This record gives sequence, structure tokens and C-alpha cells, in this order.
Amino acid sequence: MRVKVRAFAMLREIIPAEYDVKLPGGSTVGDLLDHLSTRHPGLGDALFTSAGELAPYVNILTNGRNIHFSGGLETPLEDSDTVALFPPAGGG
Repeated sequence: MRVKVRAFAMLREIIPAEYDVKLPGGSTVGDLLDHLSTRHPGLGDALFTSAGELAPYVNILTNGRNIHFSGGLETPLEDSDTVALFPPAGGG
């Protein structure tokens, strides 16, 4: 299956702003992030804590829905899904 990934803010310095990723059927958001982190050094550090948990304030949306409300990293993906990655943002 193919999933479209969109990166925002400082994540665009690590991965392309938008591209398609090919994954096996039955993959989850966690599988996608593992795949991306393996191919893009520094991405895992930007998204995960040293304990391997999704870092606070990192938001990941699948088809516009935050994964915190749909199964977290175990959220299943389907062909043609769009996954948006938002790092923590600061400012004022």
C-alpha cells in the first residue's frame, strides 16, 4: 500500500515536505514511523523520547484525525491514507 506523508515545520529539514511511502498491508502508524526513522537519521530523535514513546506535543494526524483519539501508534493505515507529522512548536 502507499501512504502519503506530509511533514511540517522543522521536520522538513529531516524528511521531504511531502512524499509517498510504500508499506506492507496491515501496517500501523508506528510501523510507518519506524520505516521513516530508519531511512531519515534524526527523525526518531525528533519524534520519540529516549524511552521510545511519542514525544509530548508531537501531533500525528491520519486523514486529518489525531492518532491520540484513534489508537495511537497502533492506528491502522490503509492504502491512500495521508499522515501529517507536526513537531512541537514554540513561540508567542
